[in-house]
Amino acid sequence: MSNFLLYLISVLIWGSTWFAIEFQLGTVPPEVSIVYRYAGAAALLFAWCVYRNKRLAFGWREHAWFVLLGALLFCLNYILAYRSQVYITSALAAIVFSTILWMNIINARLLFGIRSTAKVIAGAMLGVTGIVILFAPQVGKVSFDDAAIIGSLLAIAGAFVASLGNMASQRAQKRGLPVVQSNAWGMLYGCLISFLITLAAGHEFTFEASAGYIISLAYLSVFGSVIAFGAYLTL
Repeated sequence: MSNFLLYLISVLIWGSTWFAIEFQLGTVPPEVSIVYRYAGAAALLFAWCVYRNKRLAFGWREHAWFVLLGALLFCLNYILAYRSQVYITSALAAIVFSTILWMNIINARLLFGIRSTAKVIAGAMLGVTGIVILFAPQVGKVSFDDAAIIGSLLAIAGAFVASLGNMASQRAQKRGLPVVQSNAWGMLYGCLISFLITLAAGHEFTFEASAGYIISLAYLSVFGSVIAFGAYLTL
């Protein structure tokens, strides 16, 4: 699959997941919704691996990387992102989360010594500017009270954790770990960590049997997790 197609898949799907997350917020605690999301995504990926006869047995060192990926990419960053949208709109959350572009540039430099080119920096500036312009009408209506500040800080923290997850994924792939199996195990571990966090926080495992919740959950599991992460991390 070409880089352009992988990029297009990632952009189109993740560009819409911010709206889908809105339907996940309500009666079900965000942490519980994340458990459901990645339980379904992990099940689909493991089933695909079995169907395609892909290797699923790995050593403890590889599983350590899978746990790290699960915690950073499929658990903590999403808990922070979901929680941020309790306080702020999806438009503002998307703008704040776009700072991950700069975090990736800085973290790649600090952790791996990768110096970004002028084209990369210009592209990051253009991308963030485009997102701000796109959502300017909605953001202009936001009242920057305590709730907006809390939501923005949660979104920034989520973006930072996701950026660290990107760095971990890059290092894992350099170690030769395959993307599909890494995602399968990572999502399983992310689901388990979210489950433990949910128990520790005392949240009840409720379920909202509405069309909006079920459809958005299915979309986030299949497209927002399995397909988008597969395309993004391959890219």
